[in-house]
Amino acid sequence: MRFGALLEPTADRPQDVVGWAELMDQLGYDVVTLSDHPYWPERLDTVALLSAMVARTRRITVMPNLFNLPLRPPAMIARTAATLDILSGGRFELGLGTGAQQMWESIVAEGGPPRTAGQSIEALEEATHIIRALWTSKGDVEFQGTHYRLGGARPGPVPVHQIGIWFGAYQPRMLRVVGAIGDGWIPSSPFLPPEALPDANKIIDEAAEAAGRSPQSIRRGYNIEGEFGVGPGFLQGVPAVWAQQLAELVLAGQTDTFFLYRVQSPDFLRRFAAEVAPAVRELVSSG
Repeated sequence: MRFGALLEPTADRPQDVVGWAELMDQLGYDVVTLSDHPYWPERLDTVALLSAMVARTRRITVMPNLFNLPLRPPAMIARTAATLDILSGGRFELGLGTGAQQMWESIVAEGGPPRTAGQSIEALEEATHIIRALWTSKGDVEFQGTHYRLGGARPGPVPVHQIGIWFGAYQPRMLRVVGAIGDGWIPSSPFLPPEALPDANKIIDEAAEAAGRSPQSIRRGYNIEGEFGVGPGFLQGVPAVWAQQLAELVLAGQTDTFFLYRVQSPDFLRRFAAEVAPAVRELVSSG
C-alpha cells in the first residue's frame, strides 16, 4: 500500500509544485505525480518539472499521471523516462495516457495526430512495445506499426530499475489493455466512483489471465478527490471516515495506491499524512 498525490503545475506559482514535492518527501509519502496537459499554457511543462522534482527529492518515487502520448513521441518518452530513472537512482515510474477525447481539438491544435478513441488505444499499445524495446533490446529496434515506425533505432539508455508503465483506463477495451500489457492502473474517483471499481478490476483480471499474466502483478492506483468535513459520501467526512473508506478499498483488493487528486495546499498534504495515512495502514494491518 502506497500514498501519493497528483499536483497541479500552474505557471503562476512556478516554485510551489517542486516545493510541495520536497514536502511530500519529508512527510513520508511514497509517490508524487504530475498531470500532463501540454496544450494548456497556464501549466508548466511536466518533463521539466519532473526533472526538478527528481533533483530536489531523495526517497520519493516520481511519475507523470499521465504523459500525453499524442504529443510526446514514444522513443522520446523512453529516453526521458530512463534518464529520470538514472538521475533519481531508480525512483521513476511511467504513467502513460492515450489523450482524453474531449481534449482532442487542443491536441490537434498543438500538432498532434487526429485519432479516434480506438486509434488512440492502438497507438498506446504500439508505444508501450516501443518504449520497452528501447529499454531492454540488445540490438537496434525495428518497428512497423499503424501509428509508429522505427527504422533501426538504437536502444538505451537503460533504466536503473524495471520501470512500471501505468495506464489510465475506464472503458472495457482499455481496461483489457491494462490487463494484457500494463504494470499499473490509475483511474480517478470523480470519473470512476468506488462502487465501479470491482467491475473494472474484474475486466483487468480476466484480461491478465487470458494473456498468461498474474492479475496480482498489476498495481492498482486510484486518484482520490475529497475534502475534510462532515458531509455524507465518499471522502467527505473527518479523517477517521477517510481512513475507514480507504482501508475498505484496500482490504477488498480494489486498490493498493492512493493519489490525492488536484491538491490545492500544503496544509492538506500535512493533514492527510498525519491523520489519514497512518490510520489506513493500521486498519489494513489489523483487518
